Order: sequence, then C-alpha cells, then structure tokens
Amino acid sequence: MFSNTIKAVRGALLDVRQVVHSPTELEDNLRYISDGLMVIDQGKVAWHGTWDKGRVLLPEDIRICDYRGKLIVPGFIDTHIHYPQMETVGAYGEQLIEWLNTYIFPTEQKYANKRYAREMAGLFVCELLKNGTTTAMVFCSVYPESVDALFEECDRRNMRIISGKVMMDRNAPEALQDTPESSYLDSRRLLQKWHKRNRLLYAITPRFAPTSSPEQLEKAMALREEFPDAYVQTHLSENENEVKWVKTLYPERKGYLDVYNHYGLTGERSIYAHCIHLSGEEWQTMAETDSSIAFCPTSNMYLGSGLFNYRKAINKGIRVGMATDIGAGTSFSLFETLNEAYKVVQLQKEKLPALEGFYRATLGGAHTLFLADLIGNFDIGKEADFVVLDPVATQVQQLRWDNSKTLDEKLFVLMTLGDDRNIYRTYVDGSLVYSCTR
Repeated sequence: MFSNTIKAVRGALLDVRQVVHSPTELEDNLRYISDGLMVIDQGKVAWHGTWDKGRVLLPEDIRICDYRGKLIVPGFIDTHIHYPQMETVGAYGEQLIEWLNTYIFPTEQKYANKRYAREMAGLFVCELLKNGTTTAMVFCSVYPESVDALFEECDRRNMRIISGKVMMDRNAPEALQDTPESSYLDSRRLLQKWHKRNRLLYAITPRFAPTSSPEQLEKAMALREEFPDAYVQTHLSENENEVKWVKTLYPERKGYLDVYNHYGLTGERSIYAHCIHLSGEEWQTMAETDSSIAFCPTSNMYLGSGLFNYRKAINKGIRVGMATDIGAGTSFSLFETLNEAYKVVQLQKEKLPALEGFYRATLGGAHTLFLADLIGNFDIGKEADFVVLDPVATQVQQLRWDNSKTLDEKLFVLMTLGDDRNIYRTYVDGSLVYSCTR
C-alpha cells in the first residue's frame, strides 16, 4: 500500500476536520483519536486513523515513533511576526510610533549586513520550531539581504514561510528608506527568485501607510497586478495616533483602510495586522474584499494599542489568524498568545473557548493565509507539518490536567498555561526538526 520511504508516528491525534464558518460548527468537526497512527510519505500525510486499523497496513520492518502519552497536533501557524525585531523583545516604555523610532528602526539597520541577517535568521527559525510554529508570515527589513537570509534558512528546512522585503520611502531614518522605483525593482527580483520556490511564498510588504508615499503604494499595486498570486502584508489601525497620522498624510482618502483599498492592496491573500480601531465602513470593506486579519494580543497590550474586537470580526465572516507579532509581542509561543487573546476577549465580555483557540492556531490560521488546502490538519495529501505536545511539562500543568475531565478542559489548560516547554517534538515536511532535550 505504501512506498518504502514512509514514516509512521503513533499517539493521540487531534485536528479539525474542515474549515468552519461559525464557532458552533467546531465541536462536530473536531477529530480526536486517543490511540492513532499517522503515516507520512515524501513529506505528505499518506494515512491516518486508529492504531488498530493502521498497524496491519504497515511493513513489518518499519520503525514507529511511539508518542503514546503525548498529543499530536498540526503545526502552529503564526500570521504576523518580524524577524529583525527578535532582539528588541521587551523594549520598555513606549507606544507604537515612539517605539518604532526609539528601538525598531535603529535595530533594523543592522540587517543590511547579510552575514548578520543570516545569523539572526537562523536564531529566529530555531525559536519558531522550538515553539511548535511550522508556518509563519514574516516581515523582513527594507534590505533585500535580509529577505535572502530568511528564505535561505527556511528553504534549507523546507518550511512553508511567507515573507517579503519592507517597502518604506518616508518617515523613517534615511538609512532605512528605499525609493518607489528601488522598492519595486528589489521586490520584483525577490518575487521572481523566491515565490513558489519549494514551500516558500512571497508577500509584497509596504510597512504601513505612514512610511510609504502614494508613489510607492502605486508601485506596490503594480507588483500586485503583475504577480496576482503573491501575498500582501502590512499593518492597519494599530494605534489611535497612527490612524490620525494617516488621515493627515492621505486626506483625500475616506480612512486608513481606504488607502490600501484605493491602491488595490485588499482582497485574497492580503493580511492586515492589528485592525483595532476600524470604522463600521472599514469592517464592511474587510468582509467584502475577503481580506484577512492577524490578531496580535500580546503586542497590542504591550504597546497599549487597544483591544481587538475578535468576536465582531468572526461574526462578520472575516478570516482571523493568531499572531505573535515579535518584537512588540512578547513571546514566540502560540500558547501564550492564545492565553492573552482569551483575556482580550474576556475584557470585552465575550469568551474564547479552547477548541476555538486551537482552531485559530492551526486550520483557522491556514484559512487566514489561504493555505487550508495544503496545511492545517491531517487530511490525506496535506503537508506533514505537526507538533508532538507534552501536555504536562510542569507540575502545575500536571495538577490541572489531572483535575480536567473533558478534552476541552484539557485543551484549555494548554491554552492558558502552555509555553515552549510543552513542545516535545516539531516536524516539518515529515522530518524531525526540533526535539526537546528534557
């Protein structure tokens, strides 16, 4: 039945069967096998089901990775993160604009040095894998060297990563500014080099409207028209002062989102980080254009930006994925991110159940990035990115786990108390890329 290149893992398998459009659909689509088997062939899921049904299909001489007592889940998906900001995590005391000028812009200037960028890219990818993140949408810096460094590192591991060169021609230090023409030419060259090379994807990346002139956004639009299957990533309505600033820079536009919409940057495969201070019309535009939102709770609270209206976005049918937003975000862990997301939703008198959080970090994240046909669950033919979790990595987790009666309660323990210590193994493209050394 299988080729002679297969791998097999045994353990409790947990995923969501299909994309859902309402949280009420999640329970019916949860797929949990307490003693399961997954067979991987050439980086894809070849079979999964119960151990009893699957073991008779396996060759006698195959080695089975036995993870009984552990929980095997799809790899986590981070929909917005900055790799040049890894070394600024925990910078003190500022809100968005002051934080950029004080900490971020000086740090990003280091990434003109390819050797430095390569070293940081290696550390960054190791942190992703250590935290069970197998796919991420990543901001680089304005320098093409930073993009090459990250894509080279991810290609070596055959990771599915979306990234791109920041486009930024004003309101930043001169050393970090490009021009409309150079940003177009550099982005175009990088697109041709990296987009759809193995598992890599390219995102056209204007940092945010205040740092791009109208002429540069026209160039971003030209790239989108020339490469319609490329992604767009940027920031939107993170900070109230930022929103006011955009209005002074683009007075002819109806609002912040209208700037991007005017230049053809909304729509499928357009992912907007934050979206905290949207007007009613902007919420409608997000839904009508099928644009996506990256929910960045640790970053939003750390910079004092505000509370994202998660439940409103979901009720409007907008695609929402979870995002760490390193380095305003304070953890690479999607568990810690979900913990903070729960609190953001609580502060708005709503709930974020554990199963819904788990979905947002896996198949829901894939849906947000228009990748649900490739990753996010264990359907046969999907790319075999998955994580083996140790659900009781700490004494307190063990106590809470012992007192939890249902699967939902156990998932909630992971969602609120989990971190990188719960990541026992991480697999990318069917291959082991991280192993806990405890």
